[in-house]
Amino acid sequence: MTQESKIPVAELRHRQPRYQAIEPGHRACLGCGQALAVRLVSEATGPDIIVANATGCLEIFTTPWPESAWKVPWMHSLFENTGAIASGIEAALKAQGKTTKVVAMGGDGGTFDIGFQALSGMLERDHNVLYVCYDNEAYMNTGVQRSGSTPHAAMTNTSPPGRERMGKRHLKKDVINIVASHHIPYAATAAVAYPSDLRKKVRRALAVDGPTFLQIHAPCPLGWGHDGSKSVEIGRLAVETGLYPLIELERGELTGVMPIRHPRPVVDYLKAQQRFRHLFADDARAREELEHLQAIADHNIEMYGLRSSGDDPLDTDGSDTVRRGGARWA
Repeated sequence: MTQESKIPVAELRHRQPRYQAIEPGHRACLGCGQALAVRLVSEATGPDIIVANATGCLEIFTTPWPESAWKVPWMHSLFENTGAIASGIEAALKAQGKTTKVVAMGGDGGTFDIGFQALSGMLERDHNVLYVCYDNEAYMNTGVQRSGSTPHAAMTNTSPPGRERMGKRHLKKDVINIVASHHIPYAATAAVAYPSDLRKKVRRALAVDGPTFLQIHAPCPLGWGHDGSKSVEIGRLAVETGLYPLIELERGELTGVMPIRHPRPVVDYLKAQQRFRHLFADDARAREELEHLQAIADHNIEMYGLRSSGDDPLDTDGSDTVRRGGARWA
């Protein structure tokens, strides 16, 4: 018996390289949550996919002309038409009797805002496409401008804090429930900080015949103002505070959540990022905004029933989503 054969099977599986849709050597920033998210998504999809990719950070750092980091068929779409491009690819494959899955990818700018009309049409027409939104909560590749996904009170170059307001005045758009209202078979939120949960949700979406949607929390060191080595830690805090609930919806109904065993105060998450530094000044308005953000987190925890009883290991401490009714994804 060789020494290699004595290694436990579980460790051998861990050593086995997973499939990657993009090659190493792309030009993402150090600690980019979106780059990590693409890696996790492609590990779950495998190679039999065609990607429609909206203009944005992902398109920029993977395809600087004349190079490309992609190992799968890939098409660059505009901000506004990714849903339409993906619909056309899916229709062509269907007409040819092919089963290759179409995966549309976009940032929050190309999903929440500019591209939402085409996305809504794709969902309403029931195209068999998985749409993945990499949510870094602003227009990052054009200079960190606010988007519909930017959280309330966050500082961007177009929502600076000052005498009139303390960062962005408006609430983050609830795109997951807007998408779910199209009565699609499956929609879910995920986070790069919980890779096992993310991959399971991708596999679940791929198994569904019809349009599916996945919104992935992807910290951006450049736009959020944190060290690149802290991206996963900050991503966990977003979930543990309740500001970014991890949920699943089928035909508009809530069917799964990741419970929070030990909810953290929102200040733990906010203090770790420069985009919220103005909220920690000795100012009555800043204190009011901190209370507002805590109230948003508390509301999410109550609305989705995220608080864990403490006796279920499959929560934020165990990194898994709990199905309603006691069942769980395999």
